[in-house]
Amino acid sequence: MTAPINDWQELTRLTGGRAFTVERVRLTDTGIAIEGAFAPPQLARLTGDDQVFVAAFLRSHGSIKEMEQMFGVSYPTVKARLNRIAASLEFIDESPSPTHDEVLARLERGEITADEAVAALKAQHP
Repeated sequence: MTAPINDWQELTRLTGGRAFTVERVRLTDTGIAIEGAFAPPQLARLTGDDQVFVAAFLRSHGSIKEMEQMFGVSYPTVKARLNRIAASLEFIDESPSPTHDEVLARLERGEITADEAVAALKAQHP
């Protein structure tokens, strides 16, 4: 049995930046294990250096001036790195369109009018 990997940075180092899939997740407080194919979180897929950079950016409350001082680099260098990291991340739509079934359920409950339901359904299939 191998030692558990407790740190995403260590996992990133071990995988050499190559894509990987997590196949088993164990809930430490219950001992329950779930097996399947799970994609790691986006931030865990960044290089170890980029993970440190993002954590530093968050700790500085997004202050590029602090980032310049921390890393000893210029404003354009910080911006370029942030832009490169941001471009590698997929952003999740926080307000996705309701599904066909959700629109119909809202109509049935009287939360929306028939015209609003038609508009919502048309918006799904422009």
